[in-house]
Amino acid sequence: MPPSEPTKARDRIPLPCILLAMVSLFPPSLAPGQLVQGSMDVHWNAGASDCAATPQPPLQVHPYNSTTFILRENPCSTAEAPFLYLLVGSSKALLIDTGDVVEAGKMPIAQTVMDLLPAPRTSDRQSKIPLVVVHTHGHLDHRRGDSQFQPLPNVEVVPTDLAHIRQYFSFSDWPNGLAQIDLGDRIVDVIPTPGHYPSHLSYYDRQTGLFFSGDFFLPGRLILDDAAADLASANRVADFIRERPVPYVLGGHIELDSNGEQLPLGSHYHPHEHSLQLTKQDLLALPAIVRSFNGFYTQNGVFVLYSQTRILLALGFCLMVVLVGFAMLLRWYLRRRQRARRTLTAPHP
Repeated sequence: MPPSEPTKARDRIPLPCILLAMVSLFPPSLAPGQLVQGSMDVHWNAGASDCAATPQPPLQVHPYNSTTFILRENPCSTAEAPFLYLLVGSSKALLIDTGDVVEAGKMPIAQTVMDLLPAPRTSDRQSKIPLVVVHTHGHLDHRRGDSQFQPLPNVEVVPTDLAHIRQYFSFSDWPNGLAQIDLGDRIVDVIPTPGHYPSHLSYYDRQTGLFFSGDFFLPGRLILDDAAADLASANRVADFIRERPVPYVLGGHIELDSNGEQLPLGSHYHPHEHSLQLTKQDLLALPAIVRSFNGFYTQNGVFVLYSQTRILLALGFCLMVVLVGFAMLLRWYLRRRQRARRTLTAPHP
């Protein structure tokens, strides 16, 4: 005899149970694209118009979350006011850039970073997990603090020249390819982004989705010493992030105010700064911005693009023209004066 309808109902697996089983196969912690969240609710120290009269703490630390820290050197300590980033994994930590100040007494960057590091899980709590110090690029305002870390135990400082970068990260076809840094339960992708600097690197933290762009992309002046390389880097980065989650793009400096106007070069006072963080859409738009560059000086929206090398060459050429013109004018003046003297001293008939 065929089973009754109630029996059929008992034989079916309830839909909620099916959904629960599927969730157990794909736990929330492993869901693709899920990120560890953080906060950018921070007001950066603006420095002061008179730093001598207004003492400032040299360093500001913002915990994005419990294992991700943003450090900013005070504008009163250095007009560059660079940003540094500390990422902590389960087995080691990564510091991106060391800032613009050498002296630990003026800028205790190493002490601050080491104090933020946890002890290894198996230690007596007296030591710290290993630290790897890398850089976005080799300009001095991003690596002057290296000397504070070099003598420390369990700390590795990676040089910034292209030969060392290629060797350390095993880039066999620079600037193509990617590298990875495994911090223990936290992978950081390393992306070649030359253009601003020959060995420039950007970093993508898979745990938070944060993209650390150094001086390759920031709210301010984009210096393109090699425009072709920069455009290739912009395309490479756009391809990399297109299908990846990126809540924030974090650069090396803030050079704009909240109205998008450039802050004065060399100023120790940065009132009403633009936010540090840019967006994924901003970074995806970078190839078009770089393509608009005329090779000398271009403004595209809030971004100013220029070739520092070409501007210096142009200034040098203009100075040379002025000097040559002055020399010719001086020569003409001396000859005219000499002729006048001869006329005055010549015997009259």
